[in-house]
Amino acid sequence: MRLKIEHTTVYSFDTPVVYGLQQLRKTPKSSYNQSVISWETDIIGGRKEVSFEDHHHNTTELISFDPNVTELSVSSAGAVEITENAGILGAHHGMTPLWLYAMTTPRTEVGPGTRAFIKGMDAQPGIPDLHDLSERIRTQVPYTLGSSAPDWSAEDSIEAGQGVCQDHTHIMIACARAMKLPARYASGYLMLNETTTQDAMHAWAEVHVEGLGWVGFDVSNGVSPDTRYVRVATGLDYSDAAPISGTRIGGINEELHVSIQVVQQ
Repeated sequence: MRLKIEHTTVYSFDTPVVYGLQQLRKTPKSSYNQSVISWETDIIGGRKEVSFEDHHHNTTELISFDPNVTELSVSSAGAVEITENAGILGAHHGMTPLWLYAMTTPRTEVGPGTRAFIKGMDAQPGIPDLHDLSERIRTQVPYTLGSSAPDWSAEDSIEAGQGVCQDHTHIMIACARAMKLPARYASGYLMLNETTTQDAMHAWAEVHVEGLGWVGFDVSNGVSPDTRYVRVATGLDYSDAAPISGTRIGGINEELHVSIQVVQQ
């Protein structure tokens, strides 16, 4: 399946930005089951300083603000070809060691909530076991739009009993790492059935399973990624795969508008 994607992010401020830098991770990867046919990023109110591949093999663009702007617009668009793989990506690639993805982070610390989810599970869980785990997370921590804070940990969302895709992903990763399985955060685009316009990117977990390699689990939707999913960035948690992150001087009262369209071409 070929998907067409348009992703626009607009920052508006009440006062001029004196100086600012942003890192963008919005460019899909040509790897495993997807091939990027085209991709372009246009910037109004700033400029691209450099593009590089980080240690998670994410295409990262460094954007600077023009002096004294009150609005920055970043628009990305392109087409990606996806082939069906039942969520199985296969062997680990690249120079980043696999053991790195077994390390915990503040967002994926193992606590009582995490341990309760994996209690009684096989020490070497198979695909059915991991799907069962995903379903337990989805049932006990139901998806609730706007229910969590960006810096919540897996334990925070378990305790709250609600969350969004970012929270589900952190819980799944924490559970996998508690069982000594490498796991990583994946962000990207998802073509929805009910609408073509969205206001945020999607997130899911990838767990490294012996004999199969990396396997994707979208806890929020109770499935493994299929041809509706476009992988963009991966990392130990959300902070490594955030679409935009950075810093600035000036620019009081930020207002953010995001528009994403994903359709079959």
